[in-house]
Amino acid sequence: MLQLIPLAYYAQEKSGVFAIDEQLKVNSDFDLKLLKLEKAQDGKLVIKKDSSLDKEEYKLEVTPDLISIKASSETGAYYALQTLRQIGRFELGSKEIPCCIINDKPRFSWRGVQLDESRHFFGKEYVKKMLDMMFMLKLNVFHWHLTDDQGWRIEIKKYPLLTEIGSKRAYTQIHGWGSTDIINEEYSGFYTQDDIKEIVDYAAKRGIMVVPEIDFPAHCAAAIAAYPWLACREINRDVPGYFGGAIPQRKLRQFDWNRPICPGKDKTVDFVKNVIDEVCSLFPAPYFHIGGDEAPKSEWKKCPCCQKRIKDNNLKDEEDLQGWLNNEILAFVKSKGKRLIGWNEVLKAKSLDKSVICQYWTPKKDSRARDWANNGNSVILSNHQSFYFDMTYAQYSLKNTYNYNYKNFGIKPESEKNILGIEAENWTEWTDCPEKLEVFMYPRTQALAEVAWSPESKKEFGSFMARMENFKPYFEYFGMSYAVNSVAMPKKWLLKSKIRKEFSMGDTHLEVKLNKKYIEQGEK
Repeated sequence: MLQLIPLAYYAQEKSGVFAIDEQLKVNSDFDLKLLKLEKAQDGKLVIKKDSSLDKEEYKLEVTPDLISIKASSETGAYYALQTLRQIGRFELGSKEIPCCIINDKPRFSWRGVQLDESRHFFGKEYVKKMLDMMFMLKLNVFHWHLTDDQGWRIEIKKYPLLTEIGSKRAYTQIHGWGSTDIINEEYSGFYTQDDIKEIVDYAAKRGIMVVPEIDFPAHCAAAIAAYPWLACREINRDVPGYFGGAIPQRKLRQFDWNRPICPGKDKTVDFVKNVIDEVCSLFPAPYFHIGGDEAPKSEWKKCPCCQKRIKDNNLKDEEDLQGWLNNEILAFVKSKGKRLIGWNEVLKAKSLDKSVICQYWTPKKDSRARDWANNGNSVILSNHQSFYFDMTYAQYSLKNTYNYNYKNFGIKPESEKNILGIEAENWTEWTDCPEKLEVFMYPRTQALAEVAWSPESKKEFGSFMARMENFKPYFEYFGMSYAVNSVAMPKKWLLKSKIRKEFSMGDTHLEVKLNKKYIEQGEK
């Protein structure tokens, strides 16, 4: 079998090899700027345009004398080259490519990875490193979570305090959801608009679309710290360093009231539109994510402005008030040529426009999200048990990701056409360094790539694990950490129980430490 992740739609290995030499030249119908080869009419790497193929589809044939690629777009051509890169392994020192015929195309059009940079900030060079790995795995959507309660990470020129104040917190919670322990150090960081443009361009050259998430109406404590008038009650509060667990709320009186903005004030609605206007100008993607999850309504119930908005618009309740705000945002986003995405809680509002894309994340079956897909509306699948990569392997192992099946969540097979695709989430409340991010991401991201790209009928976990052994040298090539098999597929019940307990209230890095130990003992 060809050593390839994700598996191709069709692949047949042939006898013989193509020998790589330093004189390899390319004859291409596309201007592939990332391909550092000399162009020549007699080049042995021939890339031809074939308009009969879909945008991301490609055909690759390797003979002892020639490498032939057909694609209808640069994206398809680049995916063929990523396949060639893996089966040839020339970056790892190989000088031969096995002869083969590959006809390949993706199962889903949306194959995404999210990064939360509000809770912990990684910076543009690290994001580029992530994008390079995504490119190799044919993942094509980078969902960028840039704002939340604990930090605002994107420059908005009309509202400079969002980064002057909102990007900084004085302390950070540690030791898990059940802990009240903190580090008393300032934490900060944000992207300038020039930084954003640089990363968006870097991604685009690799066929990756960057979709921004700016959370409204909840998860806005950092914005409210900068501009208190955004809340129902204008009370000065600092950017919180706690991450929302119930125990800090009970012990320290950390309540949710300051997290949502006030949709009853015209000034607040104008703020939302002004922010979205600037953000849309930076991201050419035809999508805009507003989050929309976990919005507490207690302040809205007591707020005269919110109650007046409900009455004036004949809304049923506070859930419909959020639906009203979402539709206001939707209309504005549409005027910018984009579609709105929200987490599945946005479906609680009966008045929500049908063009909204639901991102289905909850661990339990959600009848609203299920019905949304089964009734012909668009969904992105990010179900917690399989695609929340911040969770320990002791809770959700690598196999949970690889064996994901949307049918288990009530979506009918005939509704697969309404599934835009699959996306993994990297929330970073407890992920404060690249090493931990990577140990939790890899090899889960490789499994995600296969779920999103490869035909369901081709998938087999044992085959995937065997191909992962062949892939692992690339982690060293990229300078990345990854979870060894003993961590990614834990077997000892007592150890799994300890890890889960520590993650809730104790050592949230225990699996990373175990990973180091196993590597020192010689496990790869």
